[in-house]
Amino acid sequence: MLQLGFEGHAPVRRVLAVGAHSDDLEIGCGGTILALTRAHPDVTVHWVVLAAPGARGDEARRGAEVVLADAATAAVEIHSFRDGYLPHTAAEVKDTFEELKARVEPELVLTHTRDDLHQDHRLVCELTWNTFRDHLVLEYEIPKWDGDMGRPNLYVPLDESQVDAKLALLAEHFGSQREKHWYDVDVFRGLMRIRGMECRASSGFAEAFTARKLTFAAGGKEGVS
Repeated sequence: MLQLGFEGHAPVRRVLAVGAHSDDLEIGCGGTILALTRAHPDVTVHWVVLAAPGARGDEARRGAEVVLADAATAAVEIHSFRDGYLPHTAAEVKDTFEELKARVEPELVLTHTRDDLHQDHRLVCELTWNTFRDHLVLEYEIPKWDGDMGRPNLYVPLDESQVDAKLALLAEHFGSQREKHWYDVDVFRGLMRIRGMECRASSGFAEAFTARKLTFAAGGKEGVS
């Protein structure tokens, strides 16, 4: 697991981002990925979307192409599990995670939050923790009608260009979602504004995550006395 401490921060250069549906990653952590890859051109990202059959798979690919444009390398995997039915195909989804673990060794894993009321989102979070047990996992949030927004404890401030880029790609690339009452750029901007207020971001905007487990080296490297 990535370790924090007084000896200077360790760089994050290998990221795994996992989402249930075609727009989840862009909504939950799109700004963070944009900020990270723009600031550090050597960052590599493995981008996985599980339930994006047909036209939604095309949306997922177009969205990923925009978000990952500045990554050093980007691997995009789009699966076609049925939307809303991931818990009913849990064994197959679990196999996908196990196969992924054999190929990817991330320093940071981004996934859905455990408290999300959408059944697909919860399963993805559960399998992420089951599969990547020794990794730094941050859980992103998705606003929707369920009213399940939580109390995040880790914030990533975003500048105006990152906010604008995130909102533009959400407006442009996910036509299948535009008629849904909750899918609105004002909602997405408003959530980033609230999170920016909570962490006093200089721009006023941030994305927020739940960090359930971190290690902190109080006396230098682990195991050194």
